Amino acid sequence: MRSPPWRPMARLVLALSLLSAWGAEADLADDARALLAFRAAVGRHLAWNATDLGSACSWTGVTCDGGRVAMLRLPGRALAGDVPAGSLGNLTALHTLSLRFNALSGSLPADLASATALQNVILNGNKLSGDFPPAILALPGLVRLALDGNDLSGPIPPALANLTRLKVLLLNNNRFVGQIPELTAQLQQFNVSFNQLNGSIPSSLRSKPREAFLGMTGLCGGPLGPCPGEASPSPAPAVKPSSPTTPATDGENSPNGGENGEKNKKLSGGAIAGIAIGSVLGAALLLFLLICLCRRSGRTKTPALQMPPPSPTSALVAGSRKPPEVTSGAAVAPMNTVGHPQVSLGQSTSGKKLVFFGSAANVAPFDLEDLLRASAEVLGKGAIGTTYKAVLESGATVAVKRLKDVTMSEPEFRDRIADIGELQHEFIVPLRAYYYSKDEKLLVYDFMPMGSLSALLHGNRGSGRTPLNWAIRSSIALAAARGLEFIHSTSSSTSHGNIKSSNILLAKSYQARVTDNGLATLVGPSSTPSRTTGYRAPEVTDPRRVSQKADVYSFGVLLLELLTGKAPSQAALNDEGVDLPRWVQSVVRSEWTAEVFDMELLRHQNVEEQMVQLLQLAIDCVAQVPDARPTMSHIVVRIDEIKKASEIAEGIDQQQNALNLADGEYQAESVDGPAHFAP
Repeated sequence: MRSPPWRPMARLVLALSLLSAWGAEADLADDARALLAFRAAVGRHLAWNATDLGSACSWTGVTCDGGRVAMLRLPGRALAGDVPAGSLGNLTALHTLSLRFNALSGSLPADLASATALQNVILNGNKLSGDFPPAILALPGLVRLALDGNDLSGPIPPALANLTRLKVLLLNNNRFVGQIPELTAQLQQFNVSFNQLNGSIPSSLRSKPREAFLGMTGLCGGPLGPCPGEASPSPAPAVKPSSPTTPATDGENSPNGGENGEKNKKLSGGAIAGIAIGSVLGAALLLFLLICLCRRSGRTKTPALQMPPPSPTSALVAGSRKPPEVTSGAAVAPMNTVGHPQVSLGQSTSGKKLVFFGSAANVAPFDLEDLLRASAEVLGKGAIGTTYKAVLESGATVAVKRLKDVTMSEPEFRDRIADIGELQHEFIVPLRAYYYSKDEKLLVYDFMPMGSLSALLHGNRGSGRTPLNWAIRSSIALAAARGLEFIHSTSSSTSHGNIKSSNILLAKSYQARVTDNGLATLVGPSSTPSRTTGYRAPEVTDPRRVSQKADVYSFGVLLLELLTGKAPSQAALNDEGVDLPRWVQSVVRSEWTAEVFDMELLRHQNVEEQMVQLLQLAIDCVAQVPDARPTMSHIVVRIDEIKKASEIAEGIDQQQNALNLADGEYQAESVDGPAHFAP
């Protein structure tokens, strides 16, 4: 009896299915053997089951897709040593390799070029050395490459331009030398700061921010300013009248013959007349400016501030909360002044005084003329105004903020600034005085010598940087929270309005204080900070009207910035265009909590539980629904508990170390060795 014709086909399909399944198992087994070779060289402590190769997809840090190893993510896992050949290069289906914040050393093996499916190579925060890894240049699908924070040297290879899909290139904090090559890829993130590069920034990279090229004196061009002999960028020149010898308008070659030539002669005559008139007007303007300068030469002013000097009748008011208005023609008692004659009855002092707050209101430490004579240095420029460091002749130093785009009247300005000046608290930078005139609005603060938290977190990450440990960061978080809690406690509608790391200033010994409280309400809508900075709560539509719950959201972003070391506007490496809160939440959902922490924090093994607790508090603060966010009072209590718990943990750890030293069994861990975090 003949078998049905479909049976041979069924047998063939079954055989192919079995062969395919066997092939998939064989591929996974090969991947598992490659992983075990990697573990044997750099991570023997990894709890992978070497006896069951089929379980590789469930190993810590391993993610499979289609029966092959697709992702290997082991950040902060205390991996140390050279990556061996015959390991990572054999993972031919691998598309994401994340081994940052470890102690991998040496150079990458050449056979890594065989892993051609790689799209994301994240190796920052290790000890890799030698030249730029050649294997990287053989990965055509590479999208993100992070090699920052290693010890790589030599030139940056021009062949990087062949990686046309590259979107993220981070090479900062290495020892690369030579010039930056021209890169044709449309890079969304780029950083080569704190290397030893020199020469001119190539044209393809001149649109990148200044922060991408910091720490190298031999580099020039683009955001760093023109190179020697290079003309400064200038607007396109105006179109000049055509010469009679230009072919397109030559009378002989023109379709209109000599008629066009006659028009050109008239145009040239008009141009000559315009030049003559312009020269006369320019000379008159120059003469006018010289006269003005001569008239003002005897007056003292600070070049950076350039304020109009006070008139002889100007007064310095040692003000109360709301200084009395002086109305023209009214019988008003004279105001007390310091160092000046009393103001005449009925004379308006609008725009002619410094108004002091707090303890300075009783005895003014300086007057307006002292401020005008002070040497000034620009500290920073923002959406609200420019801040200067002013050193008075007495030796005292103050910070002066010069507001811009203030459109409100003086009485309204005085009322609002008085409310701000009343907020005197140990964790708020005190507003000492203000100056109001039609053309100038100045605020005088205590000077904070250590600058802003933003500069401390995102400034120099080179070898000369002082690491910000957990104790410093948690103290900064607690101080900022207490300052913000005090602001909220004054009334249910009072908010800061612009919480961000650049508005957290540091006195000596990293004592943090909140500044710029309430200033967003003083300026026009065009000067209010943009939502793109990453701190703005999603429900805020008018930056001048920020609720206390919106302040909590911004503070949550600040906590994430402290924990991750990332600026809120910086896109995550593995997610294009994702803001900091969403990136952190996605990583935590994937049970890779350790990957979010800054490398400088991963060295502290004994407080990892407290770090995770603060991370969870930050996530609660950035909840999308305002009512789901905690209050600042609750936040202060939680941070205080976390900080005390970490101090106890550190104390226990120190006691244990002392016991080990006494027994002669203590072996110090390398300060560069990263901590091991459970997933």
